[in-house]
Amino acid sequence: MKEQKTQVKTSFFKKIFIKICRIFGYEIIDQSNFYVPTQEKNLSENLNIPGKKSITLPLGEIKISRKVNALTIIFRSCTNINMLTQNKKRLFDQNKSEYTFRSLNSIIASLNQAKITFPKIEFDIVIIDYNSKKEDLEQIKKQLKKSNFKNSIISLDINEFINNIKKVNAKNENVTENQMSNMSNIHKSLLVGKNQSNDLIYFVEDDYLHKQDSINEMIFTYERISSQINRELILCPADYPYLYTKIDPTNIFLGANKHWRKIDETLCTFLTSKILLEKYWEKFISMCQFEHYPFEQPLHDIYKTEYCLSPIPSLALHCTNVNSIFGLSPNMDWKKTWDENGDY
Repeated sequence: MKEQKTQVKTSFFKKIFIKICRIFGYEIIDQSNFYVPTQEKNLSENLNIPGKKSITLPLGEIKISRKVNALTIIFRSCTNINMLTQNKKRLFDQNKSEYTFRSLNSIIASLNQAKITFPKIEFDIVIIDYNSKKEDLEQIKKQLKKSNFKNSIISLDINEFINNIKKVNAKNENVTENQMSNMSNIHKSLLVGKNQSNDLIYFVEDDYLHKQDSINEMIFTYERISSQINRELILCPADYPYLYTKIDPTNIFLGANKHWRKIDETLCTFLTSKILLEKYWEKFISMCQFEHYPFEQPLHDIYKTEYCLSPIPSLALHCTNVNSIFGLSPNMDWKKTWDENGDY
C-alpha cells in the first residue's frame, strides 16, 4: 500500500513539473525511453515549434527570430517544349506535359503537409504558363481546383518583354526563340514575386518532382538558419550531381531533417525572400535581358555575397536526361518519387 501511495505522489509531482516547464517554454527529455513529455512526442518525431523554436539533439534549441509568414509558389510551365537547349530525351521518356502535371502534383502534396504543420502561413500558387495546349491547361486547372490553395494562372505574353532582350548572347550567338520565351517567363515570375508576394517566394520550373516533406523542410530550415545567422537566405531544393564534380570548400548547416551545404551555383529553381529579391533586383532582372554564359551567372554573382544552401540528400528530382550533371541527385529513389506523383 505504501508503494502505491509513493507512485501516485511521484506521478502527481511529475505532471505538475511538466506543466511548469511548458509554461516557461522548457523541454524535458526522458532518456530512458526517448520520450519528450512536454511535447508528448518521441525523440524520433519533429520537435520544432513553427515560428518559435527549432530543436535538434544534442544541440538544444534555437529561438526563431525570423518567422515565415507567407510562401508564394511561382510555377513556370510550358508543356510544348521538351528541352530548352538540347534534343536529348528526359528521364522516363514521357511527353513534356507528364513532367509538368507530376511536378505540380508533387508541389501540391508537399503544400498539403506544410499546411498542417504551418497553419498560420499564407500559401499561394501562381502558374505562369507559356503556350501550353488547351487540354494541358485544363488539367493544370483541375489540379489547382483540387488543391484548395489560393491560386491563379497567368498566360505569358512574350511581347511584353521581347524588346528588352538583347538578341545576341555572351557567346556572340543569336538568342533562340525558346530561350527568349524562357527569359520572358522568368522576367514575369520575378515581377509577380516582387509585386504580389508577402514573404518567401519559391521560383520553380515544371520538371522538378518534390518529396512530400520538401516544403516543410525548406520552411523549417529557413526559419532555423536565418535566425541562427541573422541573414536572409536562398535555398535550392535539389542536390545536383555537378556539385560533386569538383572539390570546393563549403559550410555545412543543420536543417530540420537534412544537412544543408553552402553552394555557389544553381539553376533557376530556388526559394528566397522578397527582401533579397528587392535588394538584388537589377541582378535578377539582368538574367532576363541578356543571355549570360552560364545563363544563371547573375544568380551566381548574388551567391558570392549571400548564403545559398542545398540539401543533402535531395528534396527534389530534376527530370532531365539521365546523363545530365544537372539532373539525378545521388542517394535518392528516383523511380519511387516519379511513381508517387502519378495520381493527379
